[in-house]
Amino acid sequence: MRLARIETPVFDPNHEAETVQDYLAQQERKSFLRFLTCGSVDDGKSTLIGRLLSDTRQIFEDQIAALESDSRKHGTTGDEIDYALLVDGLEAEREQGITIDVAYRFFSTAKRKFIVADTPGHEQYTRNMATGASTSDLAIVLVDARQGVLRQTRRHSIIASLLGIRHIVVAINKIDLVGFDQAVFDRISAEYAAFAGELGFRSTAFIPMSARYGDNVTKRSENTAWYSGPTLLEHLENVVVDDTETDKPFRFPVQYVNRPNLDFRGFAGTVASGSIRQGDAVVAAKSGKPSRIRRIVAQGGDLAEAVAGEAVTLVLEDEIEVSRGNMLVTPDSRPHVADQFSANIVWFDEKALLPGRTYILRTETDQVSATVTELKHKIDINDFGKEPARSLDMNEVAVCNLSTQAPLAFDSFADNRTTGAFILIDRISNNTVGAGMIIHPLRRADNIHWQSLDIGKKARADLKNQKPAVLWFTGLSGSGKSTIANLLERKLHAAGRHTYVLDGDNIRHALNRDLGFTDQDRVENIRRVAEVAKLMADAGLIVIVSFISPFRAERQMARELMAKDEFVEVFVDTPLEECVRRDPKGLYARALAGQIRNFTGLDSPYEAPENAEIHLHTVGKTPEEMVDAIEDWLTNDEIAERQYDDGGGI
Repeated sequence: MRLARIETPVFDPNHEAETVQDYLAQQERKSFLRFLTCGSVDDGKSTLIGRLLSDTRQIFEDQIAALESDSRKHGTTGDEIDYALLVDGLEAEREQGITIDVAYRFFSTAKRKFIVADTPGHEQYTRNMATGASTSDLAIVLVDARQGVLRQTRRHSIIASLLGIRHIVVAINKIDLVGFDQAVFDRISAEYAAFAGELGFRSTAFIPMSARYGDNVTKRSENTAWYSGPTLLEHLENVVVDDTETDKPFRFPVQYVNRPNLDFRGFAGTVASGSIRQGDAVVAAKSGKPSRIRRIVAQGGDLAEAVAGEAVTLVLEDEIEVSRGNMLVTPDSRPHVADQFSANIVWFDEKALLPGRTYILRTETDQVSATVTELKHKIDINDFGKEPARSLDMNEVAVCNLSTQAPLAFDSFADNRTTGAFILIDRISNNTVGAGMIIHPLRRADNIHWQSLDIGKKARADLKNQKPAVLWFTGLSGSGKSTIANLLERKLHAAGRHTYVLDGDNIRHALNRDLGFTDQDRVENIRRVAEVAKLMADAGLIVIVSFISPFRAERQMARELMAKDEFVEVFVDTPLEECVRRDPKGLYARALAGQIRNFTGLDSPYEAPENAEIHLHTVGKTPEEMVDAIEDWLTNDEIAERQYDDGGGI
C-alpha cells in the first residue's frame, strides 16, 4: 500500500548523508502536540480534521477511494468529498452527520507530530468532550461564522479551561458562507475574547477559515486578504506549549506491588511527572517514609534514569510500606495528603449530583468512598459567573468540597493534571458520573485528628451481652414501618436487649428539623441518621431505624458505614394502593390534593430494595406476625448467610 501523496521528504537509501538512524533520530527530535477540536454542533470539527489529514498527505489511496464512495452515500457536500467522514467512523455518526464518540488521529509534518481528538458537539455528549480535553495541550474551538458564539461554545471553552488547557485557537469556520466578511470575523473574535477573558488562557489565536474548501487551514487564502495571521497549521507547528511533564516534581503513582519471589520487591507504575535516577532519594507520599532508588527495572533491562511517561518498576533500598494507591515522590516537593479538598466537577449523569450522597472516587491508582459535602456554586457558562445551587444537573460545572473515607495523595490540578484529577462513579450503576479537578486541600482537615479511646465496640457490646446491629426498616409512608419497629423494640426490651429506635418523624423534630423534602434534603436526612446509627452501634446497641429512605444509594451508603454483617435491611413491602387506603396520618390525601409536594410514591420516587435481608409482605398479615419473623431471623446463629422472605419477595 502506498500513499496518495507524500507528506515529507522520504528516506533515500542512496543518499550518503542520510541513514536509517538519521531519519529515525530526526523523527524522534520532532516536538509533539496533543490537541482537540470542540465547539457546538455542526461547526465543522470533523471536516477540519479531515482537511488537515488530506492537506498534510496522511491519506492512503484506498482510503481516498473509500471516502469518495462514503461521500456519495453519507456525505453532505454534494458531489464533493466530505472530509468529515474520515473521522466520523461510527455508522450512527455517518447516518446522522454528527460526532458521537471521541475519534483520535495521528499525523505529522516536517516540524511537528500531532495527536488530534475530534470531540462531539452535542450537549448530551459533553462527557466525551471532557475525555478528549483531559490529555490535550491545545483546543481548537470552532465557531460557525453564521451562528457566532453559542452556548455549547462557551461550555466547551469553560471545560477546556478547567481541564488545564491554556492554549486556544478560535477557528471561525464557514467564513465562505458569509462572503469572507471581515466584520463578521471581528465581531465574533471580540465576543469570544470578552467571554474568555477570565478563563486563564495563555494564548488565544483567531483564524478565519473554511474547512470545507481549505481556506487558511494549511494554505493562506486569497479570499481573506485582510487577514495577516498564520494559517491553522502554521500556528499548530509553532505554538509554544507549557513546560513538559518532565520539568515537574517527580510523581510515581504505584499501580502494582511486584513480588514474584522472596528476593524481589518492586513497585510498578508509570512515571506521571518528573524524572528519577538510581540512587535518588524518595519518600512514600502518605506515610513520609524515606528510601532511595536501588534499581529502575524496565522491559529491556535496568535503566539509569526514568522520565515522565515511562512504565517501570522501582526497587528501593529499604523495606518501606508502599501499596497501590500510594505515590513515590521527591522529598523536597511532596504532594498534599488529605481527606478533604475543593474541586471543580463536571457532571455527566442524567441523575443530578446531590451533596451528601456517597460516590466512589477514583484517581490514577487509588479508589475510595467520597461525599460532596458542599456544593459551593455552579459556574454560569454564559458569563463565568457563580450561581448558588443545591444540586448539579448533567453537563453542569460546579465548585464543590469533598470528603473522602481515607486520605489521598494528590496535587492541585493546576500543578499536575495526572495526580490532580479524579472521576466519580455511581455506587449502584457503576457508571462514571462526573470528572473532577482538585483545586486545593481544605485547611480544616489539618485540624481534625482521631482520638484514641480505650473502650471499644466489643467491650461495650460484651457488657450488654449482645451483638450490635442496625435494623434498617424501609418502605413507603403508611407501610407499617414505625408500628413494626415499635413492637419489635418492646419485645427486645422485654427480653433484656439494649435497643434504640430512630424514627423518621421523630428525628425531623430535632436533629433534622432544618431539612425539607427535596431529593437533596432526603439524601442529607439519611446521611445524618446513618452516622447516628453508626455511633449507636458503636455503643453496643441494637439500633432500629425506621425511615422511608427512598434511594438505594443512601441505603447502600448506610450499609457500608457499618461493620461487616452489622447492617440488616428490612423491606416493609406494602403496595402504594394499600398505603393510600390506610393513610394513617392523612398525608396521602393532602398530597393527592396538591397540598404536599415531593411526596414519596407519588411525585417523588421510591427505589425498592433488590436484595434486602428481610422482606416483609404486610398485606393480610398482622404486625405481630411480622415481628415474629424478624425475631426468628435475628436469633439464627448464621445471620450473615440468611435472607428471609415471607412470601414471594426475594
